[in-house]
Formats: sequence, structure tokens, C-alpha cells
Amino acid sequence: MRVIHSALHARHDGGMELHRGELVPCFEAPARADLILRAVQGAGFEVSEPRAFPAGALQGVHDAGFVEFLRTAHAEWRAVGKQGFMLPSAFPARGLRRDHIPSGINGKMGYYCFDPGTPIVEGTWVAAFASAECALTAAACVAEGARSAYALCRPPGHHAGRANYGGYCFLNNAALAAQHLRDRGFRRVAVLDVDAHHGNGTQDIFWERADVLFVSIHGTPETEYPYFLGYADERGAEAGEGFTHNFPMPHDTTWAEYSGTLDTALDVVAEFTPDALVVSLGVDTFEGDPISPFALGGDHYPLMGQRIASLRAPTVLVQEGGYAVAEIGANVVGVLSGFEAGH
Repeated sequence: MRVIHSALHARHDGGMELHRGELVPCFEAPARADLILRAVQGAGFEVSEPRAFPAGALQGVHDAGFVEFLRTAHAEWRAVGKQGFMLPSAFPARGLRRDHIPSGINGKMGYYCFDPGTPIVEGTWVAAFASAECALTAAACVAEGARSAYALCRPPGHHAGRANYGGYCFLNNAALAAQHLRDRGFRRVAVLDVDAHHGNGTQDIFWERADVLFVSIHGTPETEYPYFLGYADERGAEAGEGFTHNFPMPHDTTWAEYSGTLDTALDVVAEFTPDALVVSLGVDTFEGDPISPFALGGDHYPLMGQRIASLRAPTVLVQEGGYAVAEIGANVVGVLSGFEAGH
């Protein structure tokens, strides 16, 4: 399996996040990708740099104004005399206007962001665009005949919607990969999200589409981030009605409970008969993860990979979460190795 990775991820570094009421250093840090890279290289996987893509490639899933905001946000921040990282201080919640984008950087930040846990720093755009190029390159490899490819993306992407960012995510890498496969002639593409948190951004992007199936297993939004999407009754709308499937699960879910739900989710994907599959691969389901609700052990990730491989579809795996950094590399390699053994 080809691994696609860019060292430019390290440009997104620093800042603080507001986590459950406390301002803390970001859990999403460069060490995550560095440890995964070391582990996949140690396991013998071939690692390549991403190809170059035009910024216009992002507009298949993202609003042009939103992309421009991300590209210029930190420069605007500095232009008004600010230094350091950016966090929003107000949001267009219920009762406030959402039909007007403020001209000032503070208002624009709150308009496009949905949480105070996703700082923008000087190198964020460079890192986020390189991460998107990793996903697009992995999709291109599969479109050209590879059975599978893994995009070692950082920052992650599945919380980023068509015109908003949050949850450490700026550009939706999995959605970009799925759209690239559609553009390359794959008629039906499924996105399977196994991150511990709901992929609200991916759901938003494909909510009204029948050509891309979205299936997510995640911690219940009753108690887990992002709180306001991911319920089982969310099924899509318009042409996309019935093409979104959510499987929220309770706190401390173990492999015994998770594995049955994974099988059900895979049955949903198989019934869709996809021409290609994109996996939002978060390993924050691990029992030692500091910000996630699941209790899977390291020996369960090869089993997860094997079961996903049973779909026998050309597959792009895209890295999402995973914050137990000491184990993150081994857990990712477990999924990739299990997938290869079962494919």
C-alpha cells in the first residue's frame, strides 16, 4: 500500500484550545503525524510526497469564499496588529444573523468556525492545503489502478464542512478524496468514518447527494463532540435521503459492542455496492485516548482493517484523529496491515 505524506504538516503548530471549559495546549500536534510516519516506515510501507493540485480542486466540496478566508486569515490577523494564534470569540448562534459575513477578521473567524478549539497559526493554510493534496494524491493513485492508498493527513479533515472549520479540521480530506474519485469516473463512492467523533463536515458536504454514501460510527452526541450532529435519525435530504447512516455509541464502548456495529455499518456499505471506498481513519477509539469515549485495545485494529478489506473495493484510507500519541503509530499500522492481509 502506498503511503502519501507531506512534511509541511509541521507548519501547523502551536496555539491553545478551549477543551471542556479549560484552555489547554492542543491535543492535535505535529508529533501525531511524525510517530505515524515512523511506524509505517518501520513496517515497510512505501512513503511518497503528494502531487501538486490547484487550489480550485478544493471547490468540488468547499465554498470558494471559505477557502479564501482560510488562505488569508492569519495575514488579516496580523494586519490589524494581532500576533500569535487565532481563536474566535463569538458565533452566529440561534437568534443571530447568519446571512451576512462580517468584514472584520474577528467576525469572519466566528462566522466560519464552529468551536474555540481549532486555532489558526501562521502556517495553518500551508499545512492544511498539503494535507488535502495528500488525500487527493491517494485518491489519484486508486483512480489509476492501485487497490488501496493511505493518506497520512495532518491536519485532519472530517469535521470541516462546505463552509466551516472546527474540530482541528480546516479542509475535508476524505470528502476531497471521494469527490476526486467521482470526478475520475467512479459512479458510486462510499465514505466510512470510524473516527471516535462524528464526521459532521463530511455529512454536511454530501447531505443531499445520492452518489456518495456516508456511514459513521462514533460516540453519541449526547455527551461527545461535536454534540449537535450524529444522531441515528439523520438520514440525508432531497436526493440524498437515505444515503447518510449514523451509528452513535455510548461511552466506554468496547470491541465486543463495537465489532457488531462495525459489521452492521459494513453491511450498509456493501448494499450500496460502491465502486470505491474512502475510510476516515481515526484511531482515537483506543482505550488510552485522552479525549475520546471508546475502549478498544491495540489488538483490535488489525481486526478492523481486515473487516473493512472484506468489502473488496478500491480504497483510500485518510488519517483523521488519534491522540494517544505513544500508541498512535502502532494502531494505524495495525489497521493498514490488517487491511492488506484481508484485501
